[in-house]
Amino acid sequence: MILPALAAVFGVAAILVSSSPFSVRAQDAAPEATPPSNPPAAEPPPPDPAAALAAKRDQTRAELETLSKTISLSSDKVSELQQSIASLEKSTQSIRQALIDSAARRKELERRILESEKKLADLGVKEDGIRRSLHERRGLLAEVLAALQRMGRNPPPALLVTPDDALASVRSAILLGAVVPGIRKETDKLAADLASLAALQTASAAEKARLTATMSDGIEEERRMDLLLVENDKLSRSNAAELEAEKKRSEELAGKATSLEGLVASMESEIASVREAAAAARQAEENRKLLTDEQRAQAKALADSGVPDKNRIAPAYPFGELRAKLELPVAGDILRQFGDADGTGHEAMGVTVATNPETVVTAPADGLVVFAGAFRSYGQMIILDAGDGYHLVLSGMDTINTRQGKFVFSGEPLAVMGAKRVASATALALETDRPTLYIEFRKDGKPVDSRPWWTAKDTGKARNDS
Repeated sequence: MILPALAAVFGVAAILVSSSPFSVRAQDAAPEATPPSNPPAAEPPPPDPAAALAAKRDQTRAELETLSKTISLSSDKVSELQQSIASLEKSTQSIRQALIDSAARRKELERRILESEKKLADLGVKEDGIRRSLHERRGLLAEVLAALQRMGRNPPPALLVTPDDALASVRSAILLGAVVPGIRKETDKLAADLASLAALQTASAAEKARLTATMSDGIEEERRMDLLLVENDKLSRSNAAELEAEKKRSEELAGKATSLEGLVASMESEIASVREAAAAARQAEENRKLLTDEQRAQAKALADSGVPDKNRIAPAYPFGELRAKLELPVAGDILRQFGDADGTGHEAMGVTVATNPETVVTAPADGLVVFAGAFRSYGQMIILDAGDGYHLVLSGMDTINTRQGKFVFSGEPLAVMGAKRVASATALALETDRPTLYIEFRKDGKPVDSRPWWTAKDTGKARNDS
């Protein structure tokens, strides 16, 4: 009597299992009885990871810009900053060193903000991927959860209590043996996805907290730099009427110049402050050439120590010796290198770096400010005479905080980027609306590749839309 019953149970179980949504997973090796009448619909192509990351980073950047507008310094913090500036020794050397230190801190904070931005974008892409996977499997997951719930409400009866219970136990064992592996596989996958999602959300929250603290520190450093610039301007201010006259004259010369070479030549010949400073710098270079080998070695050791004379009027050492030692003037992502297509059918003569809004721009090397102002399609531009026949061109800034005829030190703040990319010939065909700084090195009037001069960490290249 038991054998026929078991045979019947097996038959019923086979029918039930074949109708189960997990039967295919339990019987992967079994061939299908009849081929489907219609071919399965083609699956949509998987999303492009690079495009997804770029879109997520744009979204993250917009959220951070909104967040930055909600952060402000307390009145106590502002008073503390003002007192710290007031306590500084009011000398040109101390103020300029404080400016260089502040710019270094600010650039480091801006690098950390960029890194956090990238981390949040990467975490967001991963989180979106898990959510998308869960959404695509929502029907299957609903069946898994329903099956688990039913099994919890109706556990298998105790074995060998009554013949009916024994029969039910056999039936349950057969069904569970076929179905449970599939349920377990999907349940384990669901649990892993949920655990990963929770971990990503925790990591995102922690990174956002760190980023908020970094942005607060950045706003504080920006305020400190503003106060230092005011003090520096007081110390270095010459006759106001003379400065205004020079500014107007330089604007006239910039309007007439048709090339950078012509602009530099006109500045050095017709602007008194530039002409005098350039002559003094050239004389200092000539004096350096007259030094003995021992004196040159001592001067180089002093410069390499990071504490060269802050009262100097010429570069601490020849520009040709600075290869692999310069840092980019801004914290950002390199979009275009020397020799890349510039979007007009020509090769780029410099490097283009995308930054975050209001990023500080520093001098990449010691140099004399030959020009500071607007020039044709370059927009706001600064030209530095770095010695040895080299000129460094920076353009795309929003606000310039230096003036022509001034000698600046490596790392000294020169300008601030704007909120959006400035339309200019040097930033054509860029797939971004972020502020972009254009950097061009020139040797004896001819553009040269600047890559050999940057430190190893600054020679990479990001995607154009990052």
